[in-house]
This record gives sequence, structure tokens and C-alpha cells, in this order.
Amino acid sequence: MSKLGVALGGGGARGLAHIGVLKVLEREKIDIYAITGCSMGSVIGSLYSYYGNAEKVEEIMLNAISKIDLSEIGIPEEQTKNDLSFWDSFVTQIKFRFNVLRSLKDISLIHQEHTEKIFQIIPDVDFSALKIKFSAIATDLISGEEINITRGNLRTAVKSSSAIPGIFPPVRRDNHYFVDGSASESVPAGKVRELGADRVIAINVSHCIKAEEEPQNVLEILFRTEDITSFHLSQERLKEADLIISPNVRHLTWAEFKKAEQIIAEGEKATQQMLPEIEKLMNRYTITLELEQLLKKFKD
Repeated sequence: MSKLGVALGGGGARGLAHIGVLKVLEREKIDIYAITGCSMGSVIGSLYSYYGNAEKVEEIMLNAISKIDLSEIGIPEEQTKNDLSFWDSFVTQIKFRFNVLRSLKDISLIHQEHTEKIFQIIPDVDFSALKIKFSAIATDLISGEEINITRGNLRTAVKSSSAIPGIFPPVRRDNHYFVDGSASESVPAGKVRELGADRVIAINVSHCIKAEEEPQNVLEILFRTEDITSFHLSQERLKEADLIISPNVRHLTWAEFKKAEQIIAEGEKATQQMLPEIEKLMNRYTITLELEQLLKKFKD
């Protein structure tokens, strides 16, 4: 019997497309054996693994999004028109609301108490309570390792995977000091195999790498370089998937939560179009897929 693994990548608001993907797979009665998520992918993946119902996840997320106010953390709405990285946003917030010296004394713009309120949408349960196998990717600031979290408290795991550097405080867990998994693994296609999946669909919601204008200062050059590195890392990770679904959201910024319903619809549309390929994948022999993955590694 085939064991389908789904890898949900990060991307802020673009990650809401994952909901649309899950809605179609559920509607078509395509069983998911395991889900691995990174950043926003870990938020969506954890909720689906717990509730097992995509419409429920959609309801929770749309309700949460209706309460989002980026200005509360110092991001003027006009500043989100360009796809600033989260580190760029950190600098923007310093410029608009904080004294530089004061900001450098803090580890994040959103303090622990507010962070806890934001992540209350994630069930405060153990992984053993999940209906579907799940793991969250986080990056250890101390060792630099990417960690595939597969046990313990679900909310803590998702906070670890979603601790955007400079925005949310890092999470201490099992002798690790975690930040957003996107720092090392933006699309965790390979990690879901560690949960026992024998075929993997990756959902790619990464931003278009082409910039609209040249960097204007040293900070923009540094951040642009970081974005390029992250993009190419994503492309390498995607090679570990058997099938890639790419919703038409690459032109959107990470902060366009007001377009949530449109983004979810794009996830549905992209998955609906890929159904013939998904059906073929589900019917293929596991040994054939394993040999193909092995050949990919030799080619690389």
C-alpha cells in the first residue's frame, strides 16, 4: 500500500495555498500518510494533521488572519509592496518604530507574551494525538543544524519552525535554540520520507527570484544575497520530491494576507490540474520511485 508524504514549504501568506492543496486531496479521497512542514507549512500541516479536515483548517486560518495587523509590529502597509525578506522587515521596523540601540538589546520585535497568543490556534497537544503523522522543520541557531521535530508538544514544535528571525523569539527545546526552519530547509521534500512516506509531493510557494530593481545600499545587497541563496537551496530540496505542485502565488509577497481566499483558491486550482499526475504517482511501484530517487542523487 502506498504511503503518500506531503511537504509544505514556507512563504508567509503564500503558504495559505497549502490549504487549497489539502482540500483537493481530501475531496478526491487521496490518503495522506505523513506531512512535513516548514514555517507557514508547519502551521497548516500541524492543523490538518490534528483535525484531518481542510475546511476546518481554512476556517481557523481565515479567522486568525482577520485579526492580523502588521502595523502592530511596525510594518507600514506600503512597505509590504516589495517582497522584503523577514530580515528586511526587521530593519524596516527599526526605522519606523524603534531606536536602533534599544532594538539591539531585544532578541525579537514580538515579545514572548504576544507570541503565545498568536500561536494559540495550534492545539496544545502531544504528537501522539495527531490523526496523521507530522513533523516540523526548525533550524538550531547554536549548531546550525536543521532538525526534523517528530515528537513532543505540537504547539512548541510549530513555534520552533515558525520563529521568524528578528520577529518572533527563538524557542528553547531539548537543548536546542530554534528559529524558522526556512533558514535551512524551505521545502522539506526529503524530510517527510523520514516519517515513512514512500512517495512525496512537494508544495512550492517560494517567491519569484527576479528582482524589480537593483539593490540601493549595503543592507539591500546583503539581504538580496540571502534571498538568492535561499531560492537555490529550495530548488535543490525540490529535487527530492516525486512530484511538485506550484500554485500561482510566486508573484505575491509574504505579507499579502488580505488575499487569503484568492491564495487558497490558487492552491486548489493547481492541485486540480495535477490530479492525473498525482493518480499516476499513487499507482506507481515503490521500488521504481526509489530507483529514480537514487539515480537523481548519482546525477547530482
